[in-house]
Amino acid sequence: MRLVIARCSVNYEGRLRAHLPQATRLLLVKADGSVLVHSDGGSYKPLNWMSPPATLRVAPPSEELAEEGVREVWTVQSTKADDRLVVHVFEVLHDTSHELGVDPGLVKDGVEADLQRLLAEQIELLGTGHSLVRREHMTAIGPVDILARDPEGGTVAVELKRRGDIDGVEQLTRYLDLMNRDPLLAPVRGVFAAQQIKPQARTLAEDRGIRCLTLDYDAMRGVDDAESRLF
Repeated sequence: MRLVIARCSVNYEGRLRAHLPQATRLLLVKADGSVLVHSDGGSYKPLNWMSPPATLRVAPPSEELAEEGVREVWTVQSTKADDRLVVHVFEVLHDTSHELGVDPGLVKDGVEADLQRLLAEQIELLGTGHSLVRREHMTAIGPVDILARDPEGGTVAVELKRRGDIDGVEQLTRYLDLMNRDPLLAPVRGVFAAQQIKPQARTLAEDRGIRCLTLDYDAMRGVDDAESRLF
C-alpha cells in the first residue's frame, strides 16, 4: 500500500462528475488497483475513489498546469468503464509504501460457529427435554447446524444465523424438505435461531411451520449478569 499526503485537487470524470478543490489530503493506492482520497474528517469514508480493477498512470503536467503549480498528474482509469479519477498534485508532504501481505480477514465475536457451539452445549434453550444428536449434520445439499431430539423423540433441525433474514429461512426450508424424505428422520421440525430475526423472516418462518428462537449471545457465554440489572 502506498500512502501519499499531498496538496491536491481531484476531478472525477465519467457518468457523474465531481470536483474537490485544492487542499491537503491523504491518497491511498492499494495493491488491488483502487485509489482512495481521504480528508482528516468524515470518519472512514473517502471523499472520492476509484474502485478496482483500475490502472494508475502518473505523468508530468502540461505547461499550463505547471504554471498553476501542478507537479504531477495522476490518472486513475477504470478498466470496466470510461470513468476516471484525475488528481493534480501540487506538493507532496509525505510518500511511503508498505507491503501488508495477505490479510487473514475479520474475525467477529459471536459468529455462527460460536452460536452453534454454545447452543449445542445449552441445548435446553430449545425447550425442556431436548437432547443433542450432533452438530453439522450433513445432507446432500449442505450441513444442518444442529440436529436434536425433542422430548417425544422427534427430530429437530436447527439453522443458526447471527442475523436472521429470509434467505436463512429459505435455506432451512430446503433442508427440511430433503430431511423429511428420510424415513429414519421424518417427521423433522425446524427451528430458525438467531441473535436478531427480521420481521419478514419471522413471518415467513411461522407461515411454514418453522419455530423462531432469538438467542442472547452474552447470556449464553455467561457475560450477562441478570442479578445486577435494575430492570
